[in-house]
Amino acid sequence: MNNVDQILEAAQERAEDMGLPYKGALLPSEAHAVLQAMPEARIIDVRCRAELDWVGRVPGAIEVELLAYPGMRPNPGFLDQLSSQIADDTVLLFICRSGGRSDQAATLMSQNGFTDCYNILEGFEGDKDKHGHRGQQSGWKAAGLPWIQG
Repeated sequence: MNNVDQILEAAQERAEDMGLPYKGALLPSEAHAVLQAMPEARIIDVRCRAELDWVGRVPGAIEVELLAYPGMRPNPGFLDQLSSQIADDTVLLFICRSGGRSDQAATLMSQNGFTDCYNILEGFEGDKDKHGHRGQQSGWKAAGLPWIQG
């Protein structure tokens, strides 16, 4: 068993332990390792356009808003917009700000025939610190993984 297989197995066990309805839950560094080893895997960023523009982006991510700003209204076209860009058997790694919307997206896609859905725990910015700020303690950015501004 190679390192990526071990990471995916651990993610699957983590999801099972957490009672999640999709295949696995990855830490940001694990998700990055999967993307490096599996070029066919895709990271799906479900944050709104304002977050992508102002906070930063993951290079190469497919960007489809789950909720639209302002008002964080559900995107009624989410399933169709994403489905048109991927195959049913693609390994999908979902990311958002802190892991909540990406959990919803992984659940939705799993319920619609996509069997290899993983949520990236901690998201792009992670949890808030004691001052109410994100991005310093956990998440994709704090782990020093690739991202770009704007």
